[in-house]
Amino acid sequence: MSSARDRPILLLDVDGVLNAPRRDLPDGWRRGTFNGFLLSWDPTITARLRELHESGRVEIQWLTTWTTDADRLLAEPMGLPRGLRTHGRANTAPTGFLGVFGGASGWWKLDVAREVAESEPDRRIVWIDDDLAEQAADTGDWLAANPHVLVVAPDLYVGLTHAQLDEIEAWL
Repeated sequence: MSSARDRPILLLDVDGVLNAPRRDLPDGWRRGTFNGFLLSWDPTITARLRELHESGRVEIQWLTTWTTDADRLLAEPMGLPRGLRTHGRANTAPTGFLGVFGGASGWWKLDVAREVAESEPDRRIVWIDDDLAEQAADTGDWLAANPHVLVVAPDLYVGLTHAQLDEIEAWL
C-alpha cells in the first residue's frame, strides 16, 4: 500500500455523481431523504468508491455544496467512510440540487480544486463532478496545464457509472 503522501486524491461531488434524480429507481438502487432532499444512489458504485479509499488507492475528499453534511448525513447511509476531508465554499449553506451552479458567478469548485492541487503538488487528483462538462471553458486551460488531474463528468441524470469507475481505476 502506498503512503498517504503518494495516494491520489479523489474529489467527490454528491448531486449528479452519487445522487442521480430518478423517478423510477433501477434495480438495486436506494433512496433516502436528507435535509429535505430526496436522493437516489447506486450502492454498488459507493461500494467501489469505498474500496478504492480503504485499499489505499485513493483518498476520497468531499467537494460538494453539501459540505460537511456529506460526511454527517450521507456517508454512512450511502456506504461511504465517515471522517473524510471536506472542501466547501465559505458562505455556502449545504443544499441539494440548485440547478447549474446555483446562479453563482465563477465556479468556486475550480478554485478549490486548484488550491488542493497547489497544496499537494506531488499527488495526482481525480475530480468527479457532473458540472465539469458545463464548466469546460473555465477548466480547460487549467486542466491542460495539469495532466496529473483526471476529470470525470457523469451525466446528471445517470450519475457515476461502473464504466467511469473502470476508467478511473485504469488511470490510477
